[in-house]
Amino acid sequence: MKTILDEIVAKKRIEIIEKQKTKSIEDFKQTENFIVPILSAKASILDESKSGIIAEFKRKSPSKGFINKDASVKEIVSGYEKYGASVVSVLTDEDFFGGSFDDLQQAKEILNIPVLRKDFIVDEYQVYETKAIGADLMLLIAECLTKDEVLHLAKTAKEIGLEVLLELHSEDQLEKVNNYIDLIGINNRNLKTFDVDVEKSKQILKQLPKDLIKVAESGISNPETVKDLREAGFHAFLIGENFMKEDNPAFAFEKFVKLSK
Repeated sequence: MKTILDEIVAKKRIEIIEKQKTKSIEDFKQTENFIVPILSAKASILDESKSGIIAEFKRKSPSKGFINKDASVKEIVSGYEKYGASVVSVLTDEDFFGGSFDDLQQAKEILNIPVLRKDFIVDEYQVYETKAIGADLMLLIAECLTKDEVLHLAKTAKEIGLEVLLELHSEDQLEKVNNYIDLIGINNRNLKTFDVDVEKSKQILKQLPKDLIKVAESGISNPETVKDLREAGFHAFLIGENFMKEDNPAFAFEKFVKLSK
Protein backbone atom coordinates (compact mmCIF):
# COMPACT_ATOMS: atom_id res chain seq x y z
CA MET A 1 0.00 0.00 0.00
CA LYS A 2 1.31 3.45 -0.93
CA THR A 3 2.23 5.56 2.12
CA ILE A 4 2.35 9.34 2.60
CA LEU A 5 6.14 9.10 2.45
CA ASP A 6 5.96 7.27 -0.88
CA GLU A 7 3.74 10.04 -2.25
CA ILE A 8 6.06 12.78 -1.04
CA VAL A 9 9.19 11.17 -2.49
CA ALA A 10 7.50 10.47 -5.84
CA LYS A 11 6.40 14.11 -6.07
CA LYS A 12 9.89 15.26 -5.06
CA ARG A 13 11.54 13.31 -7.89
CA ILE A 14 9.19 14.95 -10.40
CA GLU A 15 9.99 18.37 -8.89
CA ILE A 16 13.72 17.78 -9.32
CA ILE A 17 13.35 16.89 -12.99
CA GLU A 18 11.39 20.11 -13.59
CA LYS A 19 13.86 22.27 -11.66
CA GLN A 20 16.81 20.91 -13.60
CA LYS A 21 15.31 22.39 -16.77
CA THR A 22 15.86 25.92 -15.48
CA LYS A 23 18.75 25.73 -13.00
CA SER A 24 21.84 23.51 -12.94
CA ILE A 25 24.27 22.44 -10.25
CA GLU A 26 26.81 24.75 -11.89
CA ASP A 27 24.36 27.62 -11.38
CA PHE A 28 24.19 26.78 -7.68
CA LYS A 29 27.98 26.84 -7.45
CA GLN A 30 27.98 30.44 -8.67
CA THR A 31 25.72 31.72 -5.89
CA GLU A 32 27.04 33.86 -3.05
CA ASN A 33 25.91 31.38 -0.40
CA PHE A 34 28.04 28.67 -1.96
CA ILE A 35 31.26 30.29 -0.77
CA VAL A 36 30.02 31.45 2.64
CA PRO A 37 31.12 29.21 5.55
CA ILE A 38 28.29 27.58 7.49
CA LEU A 39 27.39 28.05 11.13
CA SER A 40 27.99 24.73 12.88
CA ALA A 41 24.91 23.05 14.33
CA LYS A 42 27.17 20.69 16.28
CA ALA A 43 28.88 23.59 18.02
CA SER A 44 25.62 25.42 18.69
CA ILE A 45 23.96 22.36 20.21
CA LEU A 46 26.94 21.74 22.49
CA ASP A 47 26.91 25.39 23.62
CA GLU A 48 25.59 25.13 27.18
CA SER A 49 24.23 28.68 27.11
CA LYS A 50 21.56 27.47 24.68
CA SER A 51 18.61 25.10 25.16
CA GLY A 52 19.61 22.22 22.88
CA ILE A 53 16.29 22.63 21.10
CA ILE A 54 16.06 22.68 17.30
CA ALA A 55 12.99 24.87 16.99
CA GLU A 56 11.02 24.38 13.82
CA PHE A 57 9.11 26.75 11.58
CA LYS A 58 6.34 24.69 9.97
CA ARG A 59 3.13 25.94 8.35
CA LYS A 60 1.34 22.60 7.81
CA SER A 61 1.72 18.82 7.93
CA PRO A 62 0.28 16.01 5.78
CA SER A 63 -1.57 14.55 8.75
CA LYS A 64 -3.10 17.74 10.18
CA GLY A 65 -3.24 20.24 7.33
CA PHE A 66 -2.42 23.89 8.07
CA ILE A 67 -1.10 24.53 11.57
CA ASN A 68 -0.20 28.21 11.19
CA LYS A 69 -0.71 29.21 7.57
CA ASP A 70 0.09 32.94 7.73
CA ALA A 71 2.84 32.84 10.33
CA SER A 72 5.60 35.48 10.12
CA VAL A 73 8.93 33.73 9.63
CA LYS A 74 11.12 36.53 10.96
CA GLU A 75 8.96 37.24 13.98
CA ILE A 76 8.87 33.59 15.06
CA VAL A 77 12.46 32.55 14.39
CA SER A 78 13.88 35.69 15.99
CA GLY A 79 11.92 34.74 19.11
CA TYR A 80 13.28 31.21 18.93
CA GLU A 81 16.83 32.56 18.89
CA LYS A 82 16.16 35.14 21.61
CA TYR A 83 14.91 32.49 24.02
CA GLY A 84 17.69 29.99 23.49
CA ALA A 85 17.15 27.83 20.40
CA SER A 86 20.34 26.06 19.34
CA VAL A 87 19.23 25.65 15.72
CA VAL A 88 16.21 26.72 13.68
CA SER A 89 14.66 24.18 11.31
CA VAL A 90 12.67 25.43 8.32
CA LEU A 91 10.42 23.27 6.14
CA THR A 92 11.03 23.96 2.46
CA ASP A 93 8.61 21.40 0.98
CA GLU A 94 5.69 23.31 -0.52
CA ASP A 95 3.06 20.72 -1.45
CA PHE A 96 2.87 18.74 1.77
CA PHE A 97 4.22 21.18 4.38
CA GLY A 98 3.43 24.63 2.95
CA GLY A 99 7.10 25.64 3.08
CA SER A 100 9.35 27.50 0.67
CA PHE A 101 12.92 28.59 0.01
CA ASP A 102 11.76 32.10 0.87
CA ASP A 103 10.86 30.97 4.40
CA LEU A 104 14.37 29.59 4.89
CA GLN A 105 16.08 32.61 3.36
CA GLN A 106 14.07 35.03 5.50
CA ALA A 107 15.13 33.09 8.58
CA LYS A 108 18.76 33.03 7.49
CA GLU A 109 18.77 36.80 6.94
CA ILE A 110 18.20 37.59 10.60
CA LEU A 111 19.55 34.63 12.58
CA ASN A 112 22.95 34.17 14.21
CA ILE A 113 22.36 30.47 14.82
CA PRO A 114 22.42 27.63 12.26
CA VAL A 115 19.48 26.93 9.96
CA LEU A 116 18.45 23.38 9.02
CA ARG A 117 16.79 22.74 5.68
CA LYS A 118 14.00 20.27 6.48
CA ASP A 119 12.93 18.55 3.29
CA PHE A 120 13.01 15.21 1.52
CA ILE A 121 16.49 15.03 -0.02
CA VAL A 122 16.69 12.19 -2.54
CA ASP A 123 19.09 13.52 -5.19
CA GLU A 124 22.48 15.25 -5.17
CA TYR A 125 20.88 18.16 -7.06
CA GLN A 126 19.08 19.04 -3.82
CA VAL A 127 22.33 18.95 -1.84
CA TYR A 128 23.84 21.72 -3.99
CA GLU A 129 20.50 23.52 -3.88
CA THR A 130 20.57 23.39 -0.07
CA LYS A 131 23.93 25.15 0.04
CA ALA A 132 22.85 27.70 -2.57
CA ILE A 133 19.75 28.79 -0.63
CA GLY A 134 21.83 29.45 2.49
CA ALA A 135 21.17 26.52 4.82
CA ASP A 136 23.88 25.36 7.23
CA LEU A 137 22.83 21.73 7.41
CA MET A 138 20.40 19.38 5.75
CA LEU A 139 18.24 16.46 6.71
CA LEU A 140 18.55 12.98 5.24
CA ILE A 141 15.71 10.56 6.01
CA ALA A 142 16.94 6.97 6.17
CA GLU A 143 13.43 5.65 5.60
CA CYS A 144 13.39 6.85 1.98
CA LEU A 145 17.05 6.26 1.04
CA THR A 146 19.26 3.21 0.54
CA LYS A 147 22.52 2.82 2.43
CA ASP A 148 24.47 3.81 -0.72
CA GLU A 149 22.26 6.85 -1.32
CA VAL A 150 22.79 8.08 2.24
CA LEU A 151 26.55 7.66 1.78
CA HIS A 152 26.63 9.51 -1.54
CA LEU A 153 24.40 12.39 -0.42
CA ALA A 154 26.17 12.85 2.92
CA LYS A 155 29.61 12.74 1.28
CA THR A 156 28.52 15.32 -1.29
CA ALA A 157 27.19 17.56 1.49
CA LYS A 158 30.45 17.40 3.42
CA GLU A 159 32.47 18.17 0.29
CA ILE A 160 30.64 21.48 -0.15
CA GLY A 161 30.71 22.41 3.53
CA LEU A 162 27.29 21.38 4.84
CA GLU A 163 26.60 19.47 8.04
CA VAL A 164 24.25 16.48 7.90
CA LEU A 165 21.47 15.27 10.19
CA LEU A 166 20.50 11.66 9.46
CA GLU A 167 17.04 10.71 10.69
CA LEU A 168 16.38 7.11 11.70
CA HIS A 169 13.10 5.40 12.55
CA SER A 170 14.17 1.89 13.49
CA GLU A 171 17.12 -0.27 14.51
CA ASP A 172 17.46 -1.79 11.04
CA GLN A 173 18.39 1.64 9.67
CA LEU A 174 21.53 1.85 11.83
CA GLU A 175 23.50 0.28 8.97
CA LYS A 176 22.96 3.50 7.00
CA VAL A 177 25.07 5.57 9.42
CA ASN A 178 28.42 6.57 7.91
CA ASN A 179 31.45 8.77 8.63
CA TYR A 180 29.94 11.80 6.87
CA ILE A 181 27.05 12.14 9.33
CA ASP A 182 27.29 14.88 12.00
CA LEU A 183 24.05 14.41 13.91
CA ILE A 184 21.73 11.42 14.27
CA GLY A 185 18.04 11.97 14.87
CA ILE A 186 15.56 9.39 16.07
CA ASN A 187 12.08 10.25 14.85
CA ASN A 188 9.36 9.24 17.27
CA ARG A 189 6.82 9.52 14.46
CA ASN A 190 6.33 6.61 12.09
CA LEU A 191 6.47 8.24 8.65
CA LYS A 192 4.26 5.53 7.18
CA THR A 193 1.43 5.80 9.71
CA PHE A 194 2.31 9.13 11.43
CA ASP A 195 1.72 7.51 14.84
CA VAL A 196 4.00 8.83 17.62
CA ASP A 197 5.95 6.84 20.24
CA VAL A 198 8.46 8.87 22.26
CA GLU A 199 9.86 5.73 23.91
CA LYS A 200 11.33 4.69 20.55
CA SER A 201 14.14 7.25 20.91
CA LYS A 202 15.40 5.68 24.11
CA GLN A 203 15.23 2.17 22.67
CA ILE A 204 17.56 3.00 19.78
CA LEU A 205 19.81 5.44 21.65
CA LYS A 206 22.15 2.84 23.13
CA GLN A 207 22.98 1.50 19.67
CA LEU A 208 24.11 4.86 18.26
CA PRO A 209 27.79 5.77 17.77
CA LYS A 210 29.04 7.53 20.89
CA ASP A 211 30.80 10.38 19.05
CA LEU A 212 27.71 11.68 17.23
CA ILE A 213 25.24 14.27 18.48
CA LYS A 214 21.91 12.61 19.19
CA VAL A 215 18.64 14.34 18.41
CA ALA A 216 15.18 13.26 19.57
CA GLU A 217 12.59 14.27 16.97
CA SER A 218 8.82 14.68 16.76
CA GLY A 219 6.01 14.15 19.22
CA ILE A 220 7.66 16.15 22.00
CA SER A 221 5.08 18.39 23.67
CA ASN A 222 5.99 18.24 27.35
CA PRO A 223 9.09 19.87 28.93
CA GLU A 224 9.36 16.85 31.22
CA THR A 225 9.92 14.68 28.13
CA VAL A 226 12.96 16.82 27.24
CA LYS A 227 14.35 16.36 30.75
CA ASP A 228 13.80 12.62 30.50
CA LEU A 229 15.41 12.31 27.06
CA ARG A 230 18.34 14.53 28.07
CA GLU A 231 18.97 12.28 31.05
CA ALA A 232 18.82 9.27 28.73
CA GLY A 233 21.65 10.76 26.66
CA PHE A 234 20.17 13.01 23.98
CA HIS A 235 21.88 16.31 23.19
CA ALA A 236 19.14 17.97 21.16
CA PHE A 237 15.38 17.93 20.59
CA LEU A 238 13.65 18.85 17.35
CA ILE A 239 10.28 20.42 18.16
CA GLY A 240 7.99 22.36 15.85
CA GLU A 241 4.28 21.67 15.88
CA ASN A 242 4.06 22.14 19.63
CA PHE A 243 5.07 25.80 19.20
CA MET A 244 3.64 26.53 15.76
CA LYS A 245 0.08 25.59 16.76
CA GLU A 246 0.04 28.43 19.31
CA ASP A 247 -1.03 32.02 18.59
CA ASN A 248 2.43 33.20 19.65
CA PRO A 249 4.97 30.44 18.86
CA ALA A 250 7.94 32.41 20.22
CA PHE A 251 6.20 32.95 23.57
CA ALA A 252 5.23 29.26 23.68
CA PHE A 253 8.87 28.38 23.03
CA GLU A 254 10.07 30.70 25.82
CA LYS A 255 7.74 29.05 28.35
CA PHE A 256 8.74 25.56 27.20
CA VAL A 257 12.47 26.30 27.53
CA LYS A 258 12.06 27.61 31.09
CA LEU A 259 10.16 24.49 32.13
CA SER A 260 12.56 22.06 30.43
CA LYS A 261 15.69 23.17 32.30
